[in-house]
Parts: sequence; C-alpha cells; structure tokens
Amino acid sequence: MNELKVDVAVIGAGTAGLAAFRAARLAGANAVLIESGELGTTCARVGCMPSKLLLAAANGLHDAHSLAARGIEGTHALDANYAHVLDYVRRERDYFVKSVIEEVNALPAGVLLRGEARFEAPTWLVVGGETRVEAKRIVIATGAAPSVPDELKVFGDKLITSDDLFELRTLPKRIVVFGAGPIALELGQALARLDIEIFMFGKGGNVAALTDKPVRDALTAALADEFYFDPDAKFDDMSLEDGMPALRFTTPDGDKHVERFDLVLAATGRKPNLKSLALENAGIELNEKGVPLFDETTMQCGESSVFIAGDCDGTRPWLHDAADEGKLAGDNAARFPDVQRVKRKVPFSLVFSEPQVAIVGASYDDLDKQMTVTGEASFENQGRSRVMRQNRGLLHVYADAKTGKLRGAQGCGPAMEHLGHLLAWALQLELTLDEALKLPFYHPVVEEGLRSALKDADRKCYEERSETPPALPGAAGC
Repeated sequence: MNELKVDVAVIGAGTAGLAAFRAARLAGANAVLIESGELGTTCARVGCMPSKLLLAAANGLHDAHSLAARGIEGTHALDANYAHVLDYVRRERDYFVKSVIEEVNALPAGVLLRGEARFEAPTWLVVGGETRVEAKRIVIATGAAPSVPDELKVFGDKLITSDDLFELRTLPKRIVVFGAGPIALELGQALARLDIEIFMFGKGGNVAALTDKPVRDALTAALADEFYFDPDAKFDDMSLEDGMPALRFTTPDGDKHVERFDLVLAATGRKPNLKSLALENAGIELNEKGVPLFDETTMQCGESSVFIAGDCDGTRPWLHDAADEGKLAGDNAARFPDVQRVKRKVPFSLVFSEPQVAIVGASYDDLDKQMTVTGEASFENQGRSRVMRQNRGLLHVYADAKTGKLRGAQGCGPAMEHLGHLLAWALQLELTLDEALKLPFYHPVVEEGLRSALKDADRKCYEERSETPPALPGAAGC
C-alpha cells in the first residue's frame, strides 16, 4: 500500500471541501483533496442550479398561461415538451458542473486522490484501499445525500429522489411528492406548473422550515391553490397495485381517498455522508445522530486536529455557509493548533417557491416572546405585488421590544429573495428599527412591504415604552 504524508487532508471535493483545500494551501499547508464520487458540487449537479432551471421553465409556462387576465390571449394553447424541458435543464446544469470539474482538473498533479476515505487513526486515513495518508490535520467535508424513509421503499423502482429527477428522459402525468421542505416545495410546484398533477404530503405540519404559524399558514394556503397539499398527512396504506403506486389516506376534512400515481418523488431531506468514514477511529465525540460535535466559530471537532465543514455537519445546509465553513476549516487546519475564532454570518435561508420564503436571523421559536415585538405586513393589497399579480403572502419582522434592535424575520411573498437579503444585511449590521426606517424606499416596489412591517414593529416598540414614535416621511398612497 502506498503511503503519503501531508499537513492537511480534505475529504470531499464539493463546495466546502474545495473552499477548505484552497484555504489550507493559501495558508501554506501541503494539502491533498480526496474524492470518491462524481466531481461537481451538490449545488451544481443535483441541487440549487438544476432545480432553479426547472423552476424557470415551469414559471415561464405558468406566467404565460396567466396572461389572459391582462388581456393577452392565445397563450392557453402553450404546453410543455417534457423531454425538451429536461434536456434544457441537463444542458444548462452541465455548464455549471463543467466549471467545477475544470477547477479540480487544473489542480497540481498528485493533490487529488480518488477513492473512499476512512479513518484508521486520528491522523491516518486509508483511501480506496490503496493509499495510506498520514495527515497532521483532517477536514471532513463529505456533504449529504437524500434521506428516504423506509416506508416509501415499498414503491420499488417507482420511487425516485431529487437527485434522480433531473436524469429522467420525460415526465409522467401524475406524481406524488413526499416532503414539505425547500426541495419538495420547489420541485413539486415546478412540476405542477408544467401541468403535471401533483399531490404533496408532509409530516407533522412542517412547511419550508417555517416556525411562525401565521406565515406558515399563508404559504400553505397559497400552495394549496395550485396542487393538493397536506403538510400533516395521515395514511391508511401505501402499496403497489398493478405496478402503480397507490395511496390510501385521510384528508384534513376526514374524507377517505384512494389515489394512484405514475411516480413517487421522495424529497424528504438529506443526511450527512459520514457512514463510510469509520469515525469511531477518529478520536472525536459524536452526537446521537453520529455527527461530530464541533465549534461553529472554528469548525474544530473538540480539541482534536479534525475539522468539519458543509452539509455533513448537519447545521446550515446552504451553499454560502458551506463555502464559509470550508474556508474557516481549511484555514484553521493549516494553522492548528493556533486556531482562530470567527463570528459567523446571520443565519439566512430562502425557498424559491411562489410565494418565495425567507427565514433570517434568530428562529421564532428561540425568541423570548415577552421581550419581542412582531411587525407584520400582508402582500394581499401591497401595490407592486398586486401589479405583478403576486399579491399573496405575509411577512413578520421580529425586534427587541425595548431597544428596537432587529432579531429576525420569517416571511413568504413576492421577491423574498431580495427582501431576505436586505433583512440579513440589516441584522448583520445590528440595525435597530429606527435606523432601518431611515434608509430609502422607492415607489412602487415590493420593498415597501418590508417598510410596512418595520413601521408596524417600530410602533409596537414605542407602545411598549409608552412613547410616541418619531415622525417619518409619509409613504406613497398606494
């Protein structure tokens, strides 16, 4: 067996792994990158990019079908050629994957090791059964894979995951989607807008990771207008009947239904890729799910020379955080034991359904409700939203009741990808409501809905203090 000695070994060549590898080398470490699977990040190959490409096609058809309300006729005749849509998604997806592969292929000879890595000892790895690597420090960045509940496996080859969807050559007429998280909502709505009959079932009432019930209810109602959606499904039976997936379930109204489908899409979340690493030999402490315990300000696992980054740590499953964590882990691995603590960015996630979803800052469940005010804005009558015919949704902004300091927000509505960024920046800068309201808001824009929520929270803050809020420039009348 070949042996190799390095300063830093990075396991995984995804977003976090590549960032860790670059950071370690930039800090002067002799580093290697280990990858056992296909090159190309989760985002580029099966995640962010192909899902947005499918959504773009589906939303284009949906918007065209909606033009009759504006007096533009004839678009109802448009339909989707599913084979062509999927070809388009793969072709554009491969463009993004290609750039990642080119980056890896451009690495110096000998720094990329191909094969599955497992710990033999805290500073020893075996790669592909052929190479032993002695690494002074190790970064785990193995990503995550679709998690499929055992009860769905009864559907056999009629069951696919989000990773499989983009490889289909065409799409059937009826698909049942299990899951109500970001992946399920985006893919389910995209398929529905391509005129596929969709039934979506969630578990426990959870929708898009929203913990603010009025916001969650507003999103659920909007989605349920487009396809059958039960976030808290009750099943009597799941089976294959004459080779077709069949479901017997009870609706929220108590009615019994039987539905048959062409395909089952499991979009029930992802779990860390850690099983093959033999972490019992790594000398680190694991939680009850088998995930290493680590300090998110350093990405270090305990006091060890092992670091972790990206989706495999089970915390923030978003590309921007994977990149940040990878950079931090790689830099600290290179400088170990002199690790540096970094203040993490404000938690921030989006769902690209329609209405879009933004979750920013402190979780609603973690807030002290006695010390928090909630500013609210509905998009039902918001001017620009109505112009765009996207006037569905609700935004809640949370602030400290005494100081007015912004704490977080949850919302669904139009342009939430942009409002979410404004809120994330405001929280990162530790702005108060008064400070945020001194910033300019144009007219007519969706951002005026954000201003309404901020003003509502500000008014409630001053009521808490029995004070009169300062006079602000008047808002436009619409």
